[in-house]
Amino acid sequence: MKILVVCGNGLGSSFIMQLNVKKALTELGKTAEVTHTDLASANTEKADIFIGAGDIVERLDESKGKIVSIINMMNVSEIKRKLDPLL
Repeated sequence: MKILVVCGNGLGSSFIMQLNVKKALTELGKTAEVTHTDLASANTEKADIFIGAGDIVERLDESKGKIVSIINMMNVSEIKRKLDPLL
């Protein structure tokens, strides 16, 4: 399974969220390939799950994979709650 963390520029915030997604997966006892990228690149990549802030991920093509909107990228509990049903 591949999870792609998306932000506007693919730098700081997506990297921080990538670390929190990995922590959430560990706490859930699940594994996945987790990478991060910018919005433009995300539209050309394949992934099972795309995750990011609502204003970013709403611009992704839903036919490419499941889209998860996060309100607080620092909240590992929120990430776990939203990812768990999809894993």
